[in-house]
Amino acid sequence: MSEAVADSATSRSAHPFAAPLRETRAEIAAIVCLVPLLLAVALWNRFPIIFYDTGAYVFEGLGGNFLVERSPVYSLFLRVAGGGLSLWCIVVVQALATAFAMVECARALAPRLSLGAFLALGTALVVATGLPWYAGEIEPDCFAAIAVLSLYVLTFHGGRLDRWRRSLLFGTAVLAVAVHLSHLMLATGLVAVLALYAAARRLAKADWQPPQLASPALVCVSGLVVILACNFLYTGQVFVSRAGPAFLFGRLLQDRIVMRLLDDTCPQSHYRLCAYKNVLPPSADGWMWGRDSPFQTLGRYAGTTDESQRIIGEALRRYPLLNMEMALGDTARQFVTFKTGDQVEPQEWALRPSLQAYIPTQVAAYMSARQQRGEFRFGTINRLHVAVGFLSLAGMALAIGVAIWRRRRETIVFLGFILVALIGNAFICGVLATPHDRYQSRLIWLVPFALALVLVERPSFALRGSRESVT
Repeated sequence: MSEAVADSATSRSAHPFAAPLRETRAEIAAIVCLVPLLLAVALWNRFPIIFYDTGAYVFEGLGGNFLVERSPVYSLFLRVAGGGLSLWCIVVVQALATAFAMVECARALAPRLSLGAFLALGTALVVATGLPWYAGEIEPDCFAAIAVLSLYVLTFHGGRLDRWRRSLLFGTAVLAVAVHLSHLMLATGLVAVLALYAAARRLAKADWQPPQLASPALVCVSGLVVILACNFLYTGQVFVSRAGPAFLFGRLLQDRIVMRLLDDTCPQSHYRLCAYKNVLPPSADGWMWGRDSPFQTLGRYAGTTDESQRIIGEALRRYPLLNMEMALGDTARQFVTFKTGDQVEPQEWALRPSLQAYIPTQVAAYMSARQQRGEFRFGTINRLHVAVGFLSLAGMALAIGVAIWRRRRETIVFLGFILVALIGNAFICGVLATPHDRYQSRLIWLVPFALALVLVERPSFALRGSRESVT
């Protein structure tokens, strides 16, 4: 009996939790068992986790009302995935997508990892990171990590996937990229880095792990098409976003660049904001959402976009070094800003009207949830989550160094891909918006997940079992 056949026979006779993920039965069991783990926080809460934006997504998706500042793709996802019946349908689909991406990544990198060990890893991530807070939240944030994992597998292991797995992973990646513009920008940036990696590989004539760029590039193109189509469906016009200038303006305002420009150019510039320069809010959130903000007075997006674009352009021309300094600082701050629970608090004043209007049968359950009762306490949680995040980042740096020393190319590529995604996310969110905990927290759990897979990775492993293609 060959070693492969003996290994297969042993796995069939062993306890089910000892079955390796490369086996289809273990793969399916891992996805099914991981879903309730990912929903542990929502189940404990007795209702999906709600963010301030949730009401707007319900209003847009179930009510058919276009909102400039909210992704129409995620709003329509709420409708298609059963949000009108129950918001539980949404978080179950999100948990399934997250579990699928995690399992396929684990099968590609550590196919001998047992079902039991994988579920133990999943349980550890649920306890020690913000993973379940995003999978169980009515918000597109959980899809950022799904996009990263899916793109990695399609790029470096897609050729070993069978047709149905590749197709399902591709579709998952397109949805993950399309549900929020920041995800599309992150994915596009990753593809650009992968193209540079492929070019360097060819120039150096090195035996580095070869990337397959067609699938990830097509994911980005498909995600863009979905965004354009959904915007057209709501408005009859083709565009990517109308909210970008307002968010970038808010960041420049918070970094005091707008105030410097107004001081240097008013009244000769004839900006309408010259009249408000002494009462501008100090923060981007105050500018965007404050009731007394000039943003509201001047007509929100429609009334401020043209002037915001002019101010952004002139500020970049006048103060290039200052802008670079602030952008680097905001990226660095965002990179290490990842507490769990950012603005997860009682929010019935923001959400209840939308629920009452479009899904009234869920209002009672929503109001009786622990979140609405103010029972969430993130102090203790973040003492663990933040510590795990920083220790994992340190571990990643050490692991990359060891992998370079030992010439473990696949490990270098995998951890490098995750690191580039973290840096890219920090830049996109920190510079084009403003640093917030949830932006980086939604991805930081990928670091301990990646390290765990690297630790169990074998120096040489087969991606095919004795009887089937495992991917």
